[in-house]
Amino acid sequence: MFTPTPSFLLHLTQRLLLAALLTMGLPAMGQPVVITPVDAQALSSLKGYTNFIIANDLGRNGYYDQKPIAETMGEVVALTGADFVAAPGDVHHFMGVQSVNDPLWMTNYEQVYSHPELMLPWHPTLGNHEYEGNTQAVLDYSKVSRRWQMPATYYAKTLIINDTTQALLLFINTVPLIDKYRQSPEYPDAAKENMQKQLDWIDTQLHNSHAQWKIVLGHHPVYASTNKDQNEQTDLQARLQPILEKHHADFYICGHIHNFQHIRRPDSGIDYVVNTSASLSRKVIPSDQILSGSSESGFLVCSIQTARTTITLIDKAGRIVYQYHRQK
Repeated sequence: MFTPTPSFLLHLTQRLLLAALLTMGLPAMGQPVVITPVDAQALSSLKGYTNFIIANDLGRNGYYDQKPIAETMGEVVALTGADFVAAPGDVHHFMGVQSVNDPLWMTNYEQVYSHPELMLPWHPTLGNHEYEGNTQAVLDYSKVSRRWQMPATYYAKTLIINDTTQALLLFINTVPLIDKYRQSPEYPDAAKENMQKQLDWIDTQLHNSHAQWKIVLGHHPVYASTNKDQNEQTDLQARLQPILEKHHADFYICGHIHNFQHIRRPDSGIDYVVNTSASLSRKVIPSDQILSGSSESGFLVCSIQTARTTITLIDKAGRIVYQYHRQK
């Protein structure tokens, strides 16, 4: 007589829950995205660049704007020839994930980002919601999905633009750099990270790099207009910002605030970019420090050439909301 083991029962429960979620909860794909000819032409003109998508604050089980934005992302990849997706945090809301078999991998990620053009490498970082769950499972999913490429909680990627130009991308882990997370039992893995070790690594990576472009991506903002806890920013201003300024980083790109903000400070040469949410966005709180802001949900296209890097904000309908060029 067959006696089910606890692991078998757990696996069976997960599969049944997944089937129920997919049958009852996940929104349909909806109508195909039709990008206007003007926007399509403008996006197609970026093909001469090295392009990648930046999308964060995603995981809503396909609801709100997540699924329409996912379809638009696929269409924009087709137009721009983007090489990969950078996902700086909160791919999973609602307590993170518990294991690589958690049904949320299907309802937050696999079944949502199913557009054929999104079968690209994804380079994630951890957000605060991942820290409510099992952060090791987020890393271990790299062994399950070949497009989920996350070798560590922080890591570097160098892009070869041409024979003379490189771009250094640092994917950093901001949660352990903020005291409120390290001190809270709601984020059990946060205090396990060696804060100084990561800061030293960021310093060394930026110091040793001869790349023309230096772009740092993390979940939390160094500067943003928000009702969220200001200590998140002051901790990063004290710990991370001096390293970015010392090595003349070009961009610091983050999420967490669920709207778009492009911030330039008079005492800094860094473009601080808060990317909007790729699912549920919020209103921008006006501030003098914001060069441009938008409450539209969507994602960014980052386009790099030798002497110019362009960021383009795209909404769920494929409209270009904002575009900025940084020259060298």
